Amino acid sequence: MSKRAAAALVAGAMVGVLAACGSGGGGGPAGKGSGHKLVVGFSQVGAESGWRTANTKSIQESAKKAGIELKFSDAQQKQENQIKAIRSFIQQKVDVIAFSPVVESGWDTVLKEAKDAHIPVVLTDRAVDSKDESLYASFLGSDFVEEGKEAGDWLVKEYAAGGGDVNIVQLEGTTGSAPANDRKSGFADAIKVQPRFKVVASQTGDFTRAKGKEVMQAFLKSQSKIDVLYAHNDDMALGAIQAIEEAGRKPGTDIKIVSVDGVKDAFTAMSQGKINFDVECNPLLGDQLMDLVKKVKAGEQVPRRIKTEEGTFTPEQAAAALPNRQY
Repeated sequence: MSKRAAAALVAGAMVGVLAACGSGGGGGPAGKGSGHKLVVGFSQVGAESGWRTANTKSIQESAKKAGIELKFSDAQQKQENQIKAIRSFIQQKVDVIAFSPVVESGWDTVLKEAKDAHIPVVLTDRAVDSKDESLYASFLGSDFVEEGKEAGDWLVKEYAAGGGDVNIVQLEGTTGSAPANDRKSGFADAIKVQPRFKVVASQTGDFTRAKGKEVMQAFLKSQSKIDVLYAHNDDMALGAIQAIEEAGRKPGTDIKIVSVDGVKDAFTAMSQGKINFDVECNPLLGDQLMDLVKKVKAGEQVPRRIKTEEGTFTPEQAAAALPNRQY
C-alpha cells in the first residue's frame, strides 16, 4: 500500500470515530449529550396573591440561574387549564414536568399519560390526592396541616385566661385545594380541645384580597358577635381588614386576626397591630425545585416528601423582620 493510500485510510477512520462520539450515544431524551439543556414544563396555579407572585418569580429566576429551560404556564386557577398545559408539555417531550395543583383530586389520568411517556412529575407547593404514588416522583412544599395547627395553638394560648364562647369566622382558600383542606383541618384539631371555640361562619375567599373583603363584609352583616378571624392566607386577611375598618371596627383589637403566609404586606399590617399572629409559608421554592428536578432527571433517589422550613410571627417579630423581607 502506498503512503498516500495509508494516510487516506487513517483519516477516514478518524472521521468515523469523531462522528460516533458526536452522536450522543443513543438519542432520545434519556440519551441526549452533555450539551443538552434540561427542559422543565411548569404549570402554576395563577397569580391570585402576593405569595403566588413571589413563588413564580423564585421559580423563574432559579431556572435561569441553573441553566434550565423553563416552559411556564399560568392556569388562572382552573384545573382544566393545568391539565391542558401538562398534556402540552408531554407533546413537547420536556424532561421533567412540575406543577402546583389547583385542587387535590382529578389528576390520575393526565399523570398516567406523563408516566407512560416516561416524563417524571414533581409536585410543588400543593399535593394531589391519588392512591397511585408512582404517578409522581416527589412533593416539595409546606405542611399545611401543621400551619393550621400552629394558628389554632396560638389562639388557644391567647384565650387561655378567659372564659365564655369565642366566636370565629374563617376565610377558606380555594375549595378543594390542599392548603384550604389542610389548614382547615389542622386548625379544627387544635381548637377542639375547648368547646368554647366556635367557628360560627366559614366560606371560601378563593385566596384573593377582593374576595376576602367581600366575604368578610357578609360575615359582619350576618354575625352579631365576631371575636376572631382565621384566614387561610394573608391576601384574604388584608381584604378582610379593609372590610372591618369600613365597618367602623378595629382589626387586631375588636376582632383578632390569625393568618397564614407571612408576606411583606401582612408584616406591614402586623407592625400596625392589625394582624395578631401569622404562620409562615415560604414561597421561595425555586432553588430547591431546580435541584430536585435535576436529581429526578438523573435518576437519583429523592425523598417522596420534602418539607420547607418555616416559622411563626408575632407583631413584634414581624416588625423586626419587615425591613429585610423578600416577599
